[in-house]
Amino acid sequence: MNILVINGPNLNLLGKREPNIYGSETLNDIKIWVDNLDFVKAHTINWYQSNHEGEIIDKLHEAINDNTEGIIINPGAFTHYSYAIRDAIVSIGIPVAEVHLSNINSREKFRQKSVIKDVCITQISGLGKKGYADAINALIKLI
Repeated sequence: MNILVINGPNLNLLGKREPNIYGSETLNDIKIWVDNLDFVKAHTINWYQSNHEGEIIDKLHEAINDNTEGIIINPGAFTHYSYAIRDAIVSIGIPVAEVHLSNINSREKFRQKSVIKDVCITQISGLGKKGYADAINALIKLI
């Protein structure tokens, strides 16, 4: 299975950014951990990170033509207000799993709303890097 993992704004600062909330591992540490899981090795995982909403939308659109079969997205703060990313998810027709390292449902009120949740196959929140592995499993079971 070909899976695209999209990480949104400020996730490039993992390991430095609020380690009490997001942990001390970098995004690259998480990528290496996920890519080395035995069940993941049979699949192609492509990782992408951007701090720009339009670039994330472009990446979602590109997935239509590059044999992507499933997408994992951690949209960062875009989770809470980007109807443009929501519309892009709907328009591409590829299953998408939403992932958050922290438990957005137990954080500030504004973080508890996800505008993409209802157009994703699942929302995994608060499991740290394990959330990415669980999202891959959810996509594998779906396809």
